[in-house]
Amino acid sequence: MRDFRSIINIIGLLLCIEAIAMLLPMFYDIIYNNNDWVQFLYSSLITFFIGIILYISFRKKNMKLGIRQAFVLTLASWIVISLFGAIPFVYSSSSLSYTDAFFESVSGITTTGSTVIFNLDNLSEGILIWRSLLQWFGGIGIIVLAMAILPTLQIGGMQLLHMEHDDPYEKTIPKINRFVLELFLLYVFLSIVCGLLYFTNGMSGFDSVIHAMTTISTGGFSNHDQSFGYFNSYRIETISVIFMIIGSLPFVLYLQLIHKQNKNFLKDDQIKLFLTILFVIVIITTFWLKFNLSTDFFSSFRVAIFNIVSILTGTGYTSDNFSNWGSYGTVIMMIIMFIGGCAGSTTGGMKIFRLQILFRGAISQIKKLTQPHAVFMMRFNGKTVNENTYNSIMGFFFMYIFLFIISAICLSFFNLDFITAFSAAASAISNVGPGLGNIVGPSGNYFVLEDGAKWILSITMIVGRLEIFTVLVLFSLNFWKN
Repeated sequence: MRDFRSIINIIGLLLCIEAIAMLLPMFYDIIYNNNDWVQFLYSSLITFFIGIILYISFRKKNMKLGIRQAFVLTLASWIVISLFGAIPFVYSSSSLSYTDAFFESVSGITTTGSTVIFNLDNLSEGILIWRSLLQWFGGIGIIVLAMAILPTLQIGGMQLLHMEHDDPYEKTIPKINRFVLELFLLYVFLSIVCGLLYFTNGMSGFDSVIHAMTTISTGGFSNHDQSFGYFNSYRIETISVIFMIIGSLPFVLYLQLIHKQNKNFLKDDQIKLFLTILFVIVIITTFWLKFNLSTDFFSSFRVAIFNIVSILTGTGYTSDNFSNWGSYGTVIMMIIMFIGGCAGSTTGGMKIFRLQILFRGAISQIKKLTQPHAVFMMRFNGKTVNENTYNSIMGFFFMYIFLFIISAICLSFFNLDFITAFSAAASAISNVGPGLGNIVGPSGNYFVLEDGAKWILSITMIVGRLEIFTVLVLFSLNFWKN
């Protein structure tokens, strides 16, 4: 217990913050005369009461976190926040079972965007705000995790971010608390700008608040069953595309740009490949839609760029049912679900930088076949990638695919067809949201799944969001030895 006193103390603080956040949807319900405000008040009081007890009871001087505590805290915080975040869904007018409420809460905090709620257009304002708030907090949470914790823990090659970004940034922001504060302020600023642009281009004030939070977090929750198809506005879709891309790029580079430490923003290896992949897939998809669905070029491009950006970045908004795009739509959406955006962003997936290094490693192996005595060095953003880092990424890639397959097999036990099981597993581990097919596709809903399938997907979402090894290491006997 002595080892984990600091962990419980921090979790108590996080619960207090979550309790305060519950007051915002409460005020919305009061403004809109919804009776749910009482349920949010009770949920907030319960959460705050437990949080403050944990915070005070386990407080100590000179609190420090070692590597073991960091691993446990990372997983425990996501689980505990999800558990308490589910309370409003159970007792509000949404009246979800706890399984459904936990699924919705996990989907929110992991910025996945899968939902079990029908008739979003008729849901109370408070619960709609709460869903979006969960995604908004999850977005900033994963940025802090990716930039401040995972590089130190050397999870899946994330040490490259430590090598690449921390040293030059340390000169301007020597303390991690200031680093996190500046990330948070930037995140808030981008959310406000996104919301204002939505509002000035046709969204209502409420819609703009909801979608600003879920766009910059690349979460994808909407307050309309039709998602962005409800608005049918190319201007709103354009704003969304811009901010989904902003949310999928490394936030630390934005701070470096602000501090004039990085004048070559677009020369970053991750960003170049991400934008290249995006451009190529959008162009191919545009021509596919034009010639196979008999639409004009502008309409094809509009549908292609919005939905491809949404799935590639793991946001999960939809403006069209891509399950109806034919075989190409099924294949391309399944593939880009796994890719994701850049490390240090709000996106899920395997991340661009891992695919870059794996590809460069494969090229090096091919060269060694013809020149066995030569030494080939892999580089990332001008820095050498050592063998330990490459092996770490190889291990991550293997476990990512392995857990995806295990999740899909487990889902098949609930009599789900191949497309549904595999796309739901891919969507969950990559934190995308919509799957493929009629059940969990863009026009479907996860409510129809059995409870066991929902728990499997909830676990898969958390494991995928926390970069897999952060969770798996806790099952190692060596981890718990002194």
